[in-house]
Amino acid sequence: MDNTVWIIVAIVVALVVLGVVVFLANKARHRRRTEEADRIRAEVAEDSQRVDRQAALAQEAEAKARAAQAEADAKAAEAARLADTAASRRETVDSAREHIDSRLSHADELDPRARKDTSADAGAQPRNDAGAQPRNDAGTQPRPDARR
Repeated sequence: MDNTVWIIVAIVVALVVLGVVVFLANKARHRRRTEEADRIRAEVAEDSQRVDRQAALAQEAEAKARAAQAEADAKAAEAARLADTAASRRETVDSAREHIDSRLSHADELDPRARKDTSADAGAQPRNDAGAQPRNDAGTQPRPDARR
């Protein structure tokens, strides 16, 4: 029985040694996996910070774009307002010029000194008699104090 006991003891010792080896292997594998998980978490934290910085830059760029768009909209509105004002003033000026031309024509009709269109003078311009001021290129009369 001595051999049988020694065989059983050897088997038990082999099983214990095998159990210790398996336990240590599992412990080492668990430690490696824990270290790998910690390394991944650290990388994720760094990536998260980088992404947060990029998000902040994107938000800043979006805010600048919104501000620039608002400024452009304001300038476009101002340009439209100025164009409307200019058109209104142009209409007023044109109306005033028509009124002045009408009055001048009426004065020419009333003035016996104004030259009448005859067949010999067909197409001739009315003459400037009796101190009438010549008209400049813009269709208005020059100021009396203006030099020529």
